[in-house]
Amino acid sequence: MQIRLIWEDPVTGESKEPLLTVPIALGREFERLPDVLDGHRVCRIVLNSLEVSRYHASIEIQQDQLIIVDRGSSNGIIVNGQKQSQIQVEPGDTIQIGNYQISIALPSTTPTISSQIRFNSVTNRPDLRGTIPPETATNSCLPPIFRQEQLDPQAIHATGIPVEEVEYATIGGGLGSFIWVDLLRVGGVSTERIRVLGMEQQPYGRYQQLCLNAQIVPQERLRSPADARPDNLWGFPNYATQEAIRGISKGKLKSSLYHLWQVFAEPILANTYTPKSGDVIAAIDREAARISWRRMIRTAHVQAIRKTTDGRYAIVYTCQQPTDYACTIARYVHIATGYPALQFLPDLQAYRDRTQDFKTVVNAYEPHEHIYEHLATYGGTVLLRGTGIVAARILQKLYTIRRNNNRVEIRVIQLLRLAKTEGNKYGLADRKVEHNYEFQPFNWPKSAWGGQYKSTLENATLEQRQHLLADWGGVTTTDRRDWRKIITGGINKGWYQIVYGEVQHVLPRASSSGTITTVRESGVKGEINLESDFIIDATAVDAPIMASPLLQDLVQQYNLPINHLGRLTVTPDFELVEMANQTGKIYASGSITLGNYYAPVDSFLGLQYAAFQIVQDLLARNPIELKPLVLIRSLAQWWKWIHNRSPD
Repeated sequence: MQIRLIWEDPVTGESKEPLLTVPIALGREFERLPDVLDGHRVCRIVLNSLEVSRYHASIEIQQDQLIIVDRGSSNGIIVNGQKQSQIQVEPGDTIQIGNYQISIALPSTTPTISSQIRFNSVTNRPDLRGTIPPETATNSCLPPIFRQEQLDPQAIHATGIPVEEVEYATIGGGLGSFIWVDLLRVGGVSTERIRVLGMEQQPYGRYQQLCLNAQIVPQERLRSPADARPDNLWGFPNYATQEAIRGISKGKLKSSLYHLWQVFAEPILANTYTPKSGDVIAAIDREAARISWRRMIRTAHVQAIRKTTDGRYAIVYTCQQPTDYACTIARYVHIATGYPALQFLPDLQAYRDRTQDFKTVVNAYEPHEHIYEHLATYGGTVLLRGTGIVAARILQKLYTIRRNNNRVEIRVIQLLRLAKTEGNKYGLADRKVEHNYEFQPFNWPKSAWGGQYKSTLENATLEQRQHLLADWGGVTTTDRRDWRKIITGGINKGWYQIVYGEVQHVLPRASSSGTITTVRESGVKGEINLESDFIIDATAVDAPIMASPLLQDLVQQYNLPINHLGRLTVTPDFELVEMANQTGKIYASGSITLGNYYAPVDSFLGLQYAAFQIVQDLLARNPIELKPLVLIRSLAQWWKWIHNRSPD
């Protein structure tokens, strides 16, 4: 007998849907799981959590019935909300093992296909019609010389394409690149030694657009601490102090003092302070001008990275035209390309493939302002998929439109695969959950940023790191009273509804615009149809690195190892050790390094931490112009930052 088990990775949110033959053993350690039960070979499933016992449970056939058996686990198994030691299960049932919620489905259930929204190679924005799987990365279109693994710099010059040589180069051009370059500039490196290769002139270009699409407008607050300033490596004055000073100057004494109180009393006595999106963007603009960012940036779509015979790296890219090649040769290279792509729910992808309807069914990170304009005028029903900060912000937007337009009726149906009743646990820590939203100010425990948990992760073995990351969990929502009040009020007034189940298919309505989503409800026999005018996918899951043609080419060309989360394997210094080339080094930071020695890699503080680690490693190699930030130099550079003077 075959069944399909469906769950989401607790770190990345990616869907796992293996088709398995019963019997099945589930536990934390592969070696402790039996390979044979009652004479039948066992499918062994490893769940990376310390809340899961080494051999936790088994799914077997007994008297022609599908049975789940607790194998003496510490935390037990919960089936459809009830703790059980042994019970019959069937498709539609939900099993909780540790912090994993697993649903059982029939073999005929269509597995999740990699459905991705890629970033347009020209605009660097989510491509509405770019949801087809990316083409296999290949170097067949490159100039012939760049198809080799190691190149002679003189041979590159001989091709006639424009070539420039610098000491430091960063690929991506976003916030990761900006933070690293900012530290280099503060450390004494001149603009002539640095090259930034990216699609945007502003380092926050893609980030800002994704925020706007997800309805995080300039006055909305991000999920980031007060002292995590991409523009200020010292972290002082922090955003809370800056906002308080500005508020006091405008006579807003009460709110200004409250922001300072938040920083002092968070998270026990006050909600955690988080900065406004607009304040972050304005601060980055100021710092970009101060370090002369425009002098270093080159508009470039990077195609490949190759080692050179003299211990450096050749970075080949196109400019305005697909065949308009140029090359930068650098000794130290930093890769910070951000999310390779955004995952799109496969049932919604299938709908768009069939209908070519890109207006009714959208991803939260795509431009979809037309939905809110339509609702404000005509009302309607929105089917919202997913939870987390993006879903919470969109729900807040829908609530605001509903409140400001009493003449129209707006309904929200939030469709979730499974009910979430418990948050991630680690030791005595237990995340609070309310109405399926898991509350914590940031994705990771705050001590993982630079305290006890950070040290624990650094000193852990590979297997231990997998367990730790799974137990700490992934995406969460800031515990904001206004969001919780919206949900509670919506349920009580009937305009907000939560439905749990597996989507069978999504079809257009025959009589009018909109969709009908057929759902097999969790723990309920039969199916229901959910009619809506619009569907918004707010699951907000980023794709593994192989979705990026550049990273796929790099991995395949140099046989780079990929970690258990499908990201690049790096050292504690964020180096790609397999890419070492005599004195040359390649480093990576951001989301493409998730799952290694540092947890919050794609946060502001995470990007700053990576930049510091990389620069410290560079200083040990006596690099050109780069100087250590000893006390006197650091104070002098901070003073220049305060007065907005160039670091040179």
